[in-house]
Amino acid sequence: MRGLRDVPRAVWLLAAGNFVNMAVSVTFAYLFLYLTGPRGLDPGQAGLLAGAGGVGLLAGNLTGGWFGDRFGHRPALLASAVTGGLLLAAVPLLPTPALYAALPLAQYAAGAQRAASSALVAVIVPEGARRQAFAVTRAAANGGFTVGPLLGALVATRLSYDWLYVADGLGSVALACWTARVVPARRDPAHGGAAQGAPRGEARGGKARRGEARGGEALWPALRARPAVLVLLGAIVVVDVVYRQQYTTFPVYLADHGLDTGVYGSLLAVNGGVLLCLELPAALALRRRSPLPVVGAGLLLVAAGYGALLTGVGVVTAVAMMTLLTLGELLYKTTATAYVADRAPGHAMGRFQSLYAGASITGVVLAAPLGGALYGAAPDLLWPLCTAAAAAAGCAVLAGGRLEGGRVRGKAEAETAATAEEAAAALAGPRGAAAPSAPAAPAAPATPAGPAVPDVSPGPAAPTPPGVPTAPAVPGAGRRRAPLV
Repeated sequence: MRGLRDVPRAVWLLAAGNFVNMAVSVTFAYLFLYLTGPRGLDPGQAGLLAGAGGVGLLAGNLTGGWFGDRFGHRPALLASAVTGGLLLAAVPLLPTPALYAALPLAQYAAGAQRAASSALVAVIVPEGARRQAFAVTRAAANGGFTVGPLLGALVATRLSYDWLYVADGLGSVALACWTARVVPARRDPAHGGAAQGAPRGEARGGKARRGEARGGEALWPALRARPAVLVLLGAIVVVDVVYRQQYTTFPVYLADHGLDTGVYGSLLAVNGGVLLCLELPAALALRRRSPLPVVGAGLLLVAAGYGALLTGVGVVTAVAMMTLLTLGELLYKTTATAYVADRAPGHAMGRFQSLYAGASITGVVLAAPLGGALYGAAPDLLWPLCTAAAAAAGCAVLAGGRLEGGRVRGKAEAETAATAEEAAAALAGPRGAAAPSAPAAPAAPATPAGPAVPDVSPGPAAPTPPGVPTAPAVPGAGRRRAPLV
């Protein structure tokens, strides 16, 4: 667990806040029951409203990072958490027609909060420690989600669904207050302070980066300069649609083959248990590995999970499928999040995290309609296509890793050559430059005059007067040192 020492204290405190917040953020799990029960909507209306909320969540993830790059990641997180929390807490008081505006807006704020939270962790944590930092935050969130639905069921049955929304809203507001306490404003690089562990000069470059962000520098040139990131984002979109079939068509598939809801619930418990036990140790063990091969291997494991369903239907097959799927998840999700953060330019950290956050929940919107339509039309084709799509995504990421490796090697060679040229020029020095004279002692006789000799000339240097110690050569003498920050 030595790698956990590199995770700043602020990240641990944020993870603790996320655990509590996730334990009360369970309204999405009971949304359909709430709309068709106390609110009296029919399934079609409830589905429309739930779909609108999913679109709002996706939009918030995709655009939330812009607010962080423009105004600072900490203020963006605080504003989105408070806005979404107040909207959710007010749901019990709103008439049903108002929910068509309130719920999508609340989901948009939740998506923006998710993107801002990832960007805030990325700027707090130095490169090289982000995998374990994101693993810590994910482990806390998964832990909260494990206990949250059980608590939500107790509240819904003993009290009412309204209290779920009140608790969810107050939890978001409390998270905002907790974040404001544990992450002071001066720690947010978007407001001019350097992130903990940031290189010297990052604070000096704060004003320049703010100018870049506020100047509206285009995102596309930064992405085009990082083709492996574009490949990864496309692969994550594909895999998320495949991955989330476990929540949509997979339980229907089990029921159609005589496996009841209890089996499906046990499989979800397998997923949560494996993640809680292995995700953080895996991130620590693999933190020095090149990220894209790890991500590619995770996507191939997702493909293998759905491929297991091609061998037949049964409890053993279903457990094998869920185990492989979960192992793939713990390999690719944390590593991909950290990789995108490591590759992001400082002025676009929030927008890069937004792109990844949006790609990683695409399945929330697309998995059910695409998977449901295919399962209804040709059920025997669903799992082969899922397997092929995830395998293709994994191979694309592995190929992107080789592409990036070639670009990095070429850049390193160019930088090495440039450094060698600069060193040679520094050694040669300007022609005719005079060598610095040795300090004269008060009682020493005057040194005979002679022509100035360049530093690197093979000819004899000026003689040193008797009694005067020879001054040692100082590398880089005459260069101005950069001020420490």
